[in-house]
Amino acid sequence: MASNLGQNKINAQAFYDLMFNQCEPRKAIEIYAGAEYIQHNPHVADGKEAFVDYFERMARDYPGKKTVFKRAIAEDNLVVLHCHQTWPGSDDYAGIDIFRFDDDGKIVEHWDVLQVISGTSQNRNGLF
Repeated sequence: MASNLGQNKINAQAFYDLMFNQCEPRKAIEIYAGAEYIQHNPHVADGKEAFVDYFERMARDYPGKKTVFKRAIAEDNLVVLHCHQTWPGSDDYAGIDIFRFDDDGKIVEHWDVLQVISGTSQNRNGLF
């Protein structure tokens, strides 16, 4: 059975903030990840160490990168974060990240879908 949904939402955002905004992916993995970390993003290899390596490189390559949470949704053992990612010197993105939690409330799997924020739209609703 899934852990507390509210706590999972808090933990997903704390994990994401620590690794992305505070540029401390190793600390994020140590605190919030479970025994395994399954990755579905094709740019990041599987496992905890690959996650740390990737986000340490992103911190070096994009100093000042930032994400802002727009929505957090929890159901069963999943948390979905809708985020606005800012990458200095590159594109900004609207992102959906999905995290699966184990029974101990630790993150063990990740999926994401990213959309470049282009500045043009056929409507006035925006991406967020």
